[in-house]
Amino acid sequence: MSNPLYPLERTAYLLIDPYNDFLSEGGKVFPLIKPMAEQNGLLDNLRKLDRAVRSLRIPVVIVPHHRWEKGDYESWDHPTPTQCKIMHMHHFARGEWGGEWHPDFTPQDGDIVVQEHWGSSGFANTDLDFRLKQKGITHVIIVGLLANTCIEATARYAAELGYHVTLVRDATAAFKEEMMYAAHELNGPTFAHVITDTEALIASLESQ
Repeated sequence: MSNPLYPLERTAYLLIDPYNDFLSEGGKVFPLIKPMAEQNGLLDNLRKLDRAVRSLRIPVVIVPHHRWEKGDYESWDHPTPTQCKIMHMHHFARGEWGGEWHPDFTPQDGDIVVQEHWGSSGFANTDLDFRLKQKGITHVIIVGLLANTCIEATARYAAELGYHVTLVRDATAAFKEEMMYAAHELNGPTFAHVITDTEALIASLESQ
């Protein structure tokens, strides 16, 4: 193929917020996403994608949310509603099990773990763009959580920076079906170059 959709040497796989609080039974947020996660086959699809991108030597980039620590946000002038919830519920607390990586998605040797983002975008106030550009990345595949918050914000920012953006419907989740619909049927088509599913994406990558 003379002009592949995913030039493997310029494509990166961005996994957002793979914490126990989000992805593991007993996590603080997991009960809220469990219905959508199970409906999508989220964990199995993330495992399939992880195997596929690693077999193709596509860079894996972990894009983590800031891990709550005592005192965070308390002196801020105007923390967002989500940041206030994190402050009160201690989501992704540093040094606690909930703020550790889900065991299936622990960073491996050679993976890039970028600076933690305070808000929803993995690019804002982090080194993500710099790290991607240093590897010559032009195409990003964005998966993880949540579809309508960190995924969407990171993907929008990526598009604004000039990256080719792929969303994967069944490699993410949200609190409600309406949020998933908004992320992929209403909002996503305004900025994402490709909106696909796990099986189709893997087939496309392997055909390059």
